Amino acid sequence: MTLSASITEAQPAGTPKPTSSGTEREALSLLKDSALSGEEIERISKTPGVNRGRKIRLAICTHPHTPRYVSIPLIRHLFTFDLMRVALTPAVPADVKIAAEESLINRMETLPEGEKLSLAKRASGRVAAVLLLDREARVMRTALENPRLTEGAIIKSVIRFDASAALIGAVCNHSKWSVRRDIRIALLRAEKTPLVRALEFARSLSPPQVMEVLNVSRLPPGVKALVLQDLERRA
Repeated sequence: MTLSASITEAQPAGTPKPTSSGTEREALSLLKDSALSGEEIERISKTPGVNRGRKIRLAICTHPHTPRYVSIPLIRHLFTFDLMRVALTPAVPADVKIAAEESLINRMETLPEGEKLSLAKRASGRVAAVLLLDREARVMRTALENPRLTEGAIIKSVIRFDASAALIGAVCNHSKWSVRRDIRIALLRAEKTPLVRALEFARSLSPPQVMEVLNVSRLPPGVKALVLQDLERRA
């Protein structure tokens, strides 16, 4: 029997009405069925006494058959780590994941450092990329270790005008990211890359590549001049 049927079914005389907790347990049991239809999920989402439960909302948002017009409005009512779970659940449609990530990113400024650290470690690559720009160095360094973080996200972060010296330094010294050719090129374009690292990265590229990068680089003039001098000596 479906939840909607069980709620609306006439009860025999003297039978106690089901409690909201009992109804919620029944709804959660139904939502575990991956074959549950979108219509039935919508009915559950509209059931008074059930639709406000945290676990119910999360189960609705992560079910593969939930209609977008049901799940996306629910997103803004989810807790921080429930949003993270929605964004990481494989069965969730891409547009719903994006909505969850955007809601999470919009809350970032008000989250305590402990929650940011947890998100930096476990959240999606898109959320981790935002945390690379966090003013707390611990959060930024933790985000650099996120296994879902991509090379492209790091490149976009280091070439931003507001990229911090701490972020640039951390990427320059990172055992995984600092050896990537495209990341080295991005660091040669960044304003705050230290001279020692700029020389090292330039030496790993061909002279024409270095010249091309320096033409669009925001490195300080003095650093650029020393990189060029080193390039001439190598030539």
